[in-house]
Amino acid sequence: MAPSRAECVALDAADPLGPFRDEFVLPDGTIYLVGNSLGAPPRAAAAAVTRTVEQEWGGRLVGAWNVAGWFDLPLTTGDRIAPLIGAGPGQVAVGDSTSIAIVKAVSAALSLRPGRRVIVSDLANFPTDRYVVEGLAGALGDHEIRDVSSVGEIAEALSAALSDEVACVLLSEVDYRTGTRHDTEAITALVQASGALMIWDVCHSVGAYRVDVSSADLAVGCTYKYLNGGPGAPAFVYVHPRHQDEARHLLTGWHGHAAPFAFEPGFRPADGIRRFTVSTPPVMAFAPLNASLDIWERVDLDAVRAKSVALTSLFIELAEELCGPYGLGLVSPRDPERRGSQVSFSHPDGYPVMRALIDRGVHGDFRAPDVLRFGFAPLYIRFADVHDAAVLLAEVLEKEHWRDDRYGRRLAVT
Repeated sequence: MAPSRAECVALDAADPLGPFRDEFVLPDGTIYLVGNSLGAPPRAAAAAVTRTVEQEWGGRLVGAWNVAGWFDLPLTTGDRIAPLIGAGPGQVAVGDSTSIAIVKAVSAALSLRPGRRVIVSDLANFPTDRYVVEGLAGALGDHEIRDVSSVGEIAEALSAALSDEVACVLLSEVDYRTGTRHDTEAITALVQASGALMIWDVCHSVGAYRVDVSSADLAVGCTYKYLNGGPGAPAFVYVHPRHQDEARHLLTGWHGHAAPFAFEPGFRPADGIRRFTVSTPPVMAFAPLNASLDIWERVDLDAVRAKSVALTSLFIELAEELCGPYGLGLVSPRDPERRGSQVSFSHPDGYPVMRALIDRGVHGDFRAPDVLRFGFAPLYIRFADVHDAAVLLAEVLEKEHWRDDRYGRRLAVT
């Protein structure tokens, strides 16, 4: 038998991460299992934005670029994110979106392997990764994409795809649909042994457990999921120190210039990670992100991973016990070592099921064609929340609430 609700409440009482929940804004009556898509706001975020508007912008006006440190936000914030991904100072730059970060990382990798013309991508990558690579290869004209499928063992697919034509490989550490977690160390070693460069997308893993990109060549990630930076929060790019002085990416904006305020007519790249900045940092978007990083600097990442495993394992156990007869099928790996901090189930009527569930206070999301996706942010999700979510999911399926016509109408964001 799965744990009772009373046993889950007892687990919450003993949870070392429990006090962090009070540092986030969560509406009453909501079980928020979408932290893998958009994290909940830190309570300090609003004050951080207000301070930026009233004291920095309002008090210093244009002088805040110097006095408030706005100009260096991509680097100072990058140094705060670095420990979360196993990187060091001067190895991470923050700014732009994940899609733009991918352009920077892939084009930089291609500049480091000029004799190679193939980019390997996983068909299971988040679509923007594949779309950006497709556009980049098309714009360059003489490059091509070699697709692999991570269904089954990705290492086997990569072994068949790697050759001396491959410049770089772009993979997501955690599959966005299924939550499958790849062995980054083994895959990175395999790719680098072929002479290619390894680029990891850690959007669905940073903040869920202790990420380590230190052996990779480059990495990209976002800050609005588990890191709770807010909608549209800036992305980041990691570049291994051995590549920083040689890499050239396509987006040669003025903030990446060696002397931005010399206003030279031609581009001259800055030293180090600064060359991976492009344009004016979105200062307002940095405010809530840095408020969240104030929290993350006090978090034990090993405790985050331990709780993530416990939460996801509990949800699988409860959902299978309570919902087994109703067509729900586990899509995520059962082995927690191969799973990120999300659990996905398939159901032939997954979209209306999720809509009905959200109406009853349990927020997950849907990914085509039939996946119900639940993300578990250990800083603010409780064991009792997991129990209640499974009970409500079973109720939606058993009583067929999802058959209401309104739940079948697709919203713009699923």
